[in-house]
Amino acid sequence: MPESSPVNTADAGLEVQTYFVRNRNVLVARAPFSELYVDYYLHLSTHHIQVDPEHDEIFKRALAAFTLHCASRPWNEMTAWTIHFQEPLLNVFLTGDNETGAVTGRVFTENIKEMDHPIFFSDIVVPRQPKRRSAVDFSGSDPLKAVEAYYAQSEQRPARYFQIAEEEFVMVSAHPDCDMRWFEDLSVDRVRSLDRDETLSLMERRIYRWHCGCNQKRMMEVLAPTMKADAGGLFGDDDKIEIRCPRCGARHVITREAMEAFVAAA
Repeated sequence: MPESSPVNTADAGLEVQTYFVRNRNVLVARAPFSELYVDYYLHLSTHHIQVDPEHDEIFKRALAAFTLHCASRPWNEMTAWTIHFQEPLLNVFLTGDNETGAVTGRVFTENIKEMDHPIFFSDIVVPRQPKRRSAVDFSGSDPLKAVEAYYAQSEQRPARYFQIAEEEFVMVSAHPDCDMRWFEDLSVDRVRSLDRDETLSLMERRIYRWHCGCNQKRMMEVLAPTMKADAGGLFGDDDKIEIRCPRCGARHVITREAMEAFVAAA
């Protein structure tokens, strides 16, 4: 398989800090997401992607929840979420690689199958282990609540999300012997004052960047089977076609000549 374009480590990225709260036995992950949102909007602009404002807000909340989740997971884990919403009808896709700190995703609004209820899919890949998939139901259209439902049903331990500023989010996840009464009584104001009221021990600082890694070669690999079977149907009378990356929606233009050369060399 053609390699992905590497992450640009010269970019400062988003720092996510994780803490252990002593005597409460919870993990706290938190970050201000302004910088990551700027990179997301630059991506939309570069590839001429237009997202409905309501869908954009849902995606940004999901991106924050996903990144905090990744920061709380092992370094060798790759994760992908697909969150299906009924109202509005859309799918949010997110994927991240903890080894590189890359996170990306997109909103799907076309050809979305209506279901009986919203549903949350999680796929986890760890080297030398079978892929794990979970699917849980949830209610409403808030991605933070969807992730909390996933933790309760699939992770079998609770987690709560809080938006403590316009673009700053916190995840609090329970560990064994968690003080559940304290955990359940948490509010936005109490989470804002954790540094003052509780004893926090810094565990990690992780850097995440908006990055997919898609490139022309990877897109041509996707198109290769169709090209071999029906080149005329793929290109018609055109000398080039446009394909959107299924992971991030990036626009790639593939010429017939380049596609023919790729298939011949395969």
